[in-house]
Order: sequence, then structure tokens, then C-alpha cells
Amino acid sequence: MQGATLDERTVTPDTIAEIVACARARWKIENESFNVLKSNGTHLEHNFGHGKQHLAMLFATLNLLVFAIHTICDCLEQLWIIARTAKRARTRFFEHIRTITAYLVFPDWTTLMQTQGCSTLLNGLY
Repeated sequence: MQGATLDERTVTPDTIAEIVACARARWKIENESFNVLKSNGTHLEHNFGHGKQHLAMLFATLNLLVFAIHTICDCLEQLWIIARTAKRARTRFFEHIRTITAYLVFPDWTTLMQTQGCSTLLNGLY
């Protein structure tokens, strides 16, 4: 495995800057993803070690599934994006959802997200 790379580019003075930029971008993506998984509400690291057989793996799998769903919503769901922007921090967003759904029943997703992002909606950004 010594000297193994994922591509076939030869390292030369002309290609080194591009290779380093790609490596830094990959590291940044990995670092930010793991940071989100550890510190923005999922506490992935904390869940390891619970249970005697399969519970730890179940928790990890559920956390990764939640992360994937949140990422999709962050990219594609306009009401989610507006509501998340209105609350600024991801943890505040989920705290608000937890609190508001403990006391109110929402007829649909749109109403819940509009309630979460109401200050932004009232300012005409939607």
C-alpha cells in the first residue's frame, strides 16, 4: 500500500497544487460532517457502548439516517431552509421543534415549518 493513491495523477510541480487543494477539500468535508454528527444534536459519539449486542449499532445507524434526512432537507426543502435560517443554530431549531410539538398538534409539515420560520415569513422572504 505504500504510495497508493485514489487517482493516477503523477505528482509534479505542475500538479501538486491541485492535488493538495483536493486533499484539503476532502479533509474539510470529512471534518465538518463528523463535527455535525458529534456536536449538533445527534451526539453520535455518546451512543457507542450502550446495549449488550446490537443497540449501539442501531443508535449509530439511526443517527446516520437522521443526518442524511437533515442534509437532504437542508438542500431541497424550502420551508425547512427558511425555518432553519430563522433559528440560526441547528440546536435551537430542534429545541424549538421539540418544545412546540409537545404542546401543539400541527395538521401538516407546511404548517409546522411556517410556524418555525414565522418571523422570516412575515418579513416577506418566502
